[in-house]
Amino acid sequence: METKKILKIIQNIVTVLIVIIGLFLIITLFPIKNNYQVKVVLSGSMEPTIHTGSIVIIKPVSQYKIGDVVIFGKDTKKNIPTTHRIVSSRVIDGVLLFTTKGDANKSPDHLEIQQSDIHGKKLFSVPYVGYVIDFVHKPFGMIIVIIIPAVFIIYDEIKKITKEVKKIKNEKNNQ
Repeated sequence: METKKILKIIQNIVTVLIVIIGLFLIITLFPIKNNYQVKVVLSGSMEPTIHTGSIVIIKPVSQYKIGDVVIFGKDTKKNIPTTHRIVSSRVIDGVLLFTTKGDANKSPDHLEIQQSDIHGKKLFSVPYVGYVIDFVHKPFGMIIVIIIPAVFIIYDEIKKITKEVKKIKNEKNNQ
């Protein structure tokens, strides 16, 4: 009896986590200007502020300032954007340039960035969830994320159906 309760609690926790992650991902899919985005941090350059494997929720803002943690650079299948903190800024020929640095790095980045290079400012991060999202983007991960919850649901439904069938048989036998 105790094992069944534990399994049910685990099933509910997994379901809630999947729903929350799914909602975050769905929100970020809408092509709305200045929409929230979810990015995965796969390097340790921002440790201990942002752990490797974290997800970072970002939002573009109109102005960035020193101290903001921003995500910038190309974001393609081959190029992963960088998550670093703005440590200084300067204006050259009317163009605002930012110098960035990873919290764990000893020196600032060599290249300055412009505001147009920035995807958004970090609102908050969730440690280690990025590993899950990165895993889900792979075919094996997608299969596991779909099959495991499906097995829990099917198992639960079969138990309910079996229980109902036994109940109906017992009622017929008692008549």
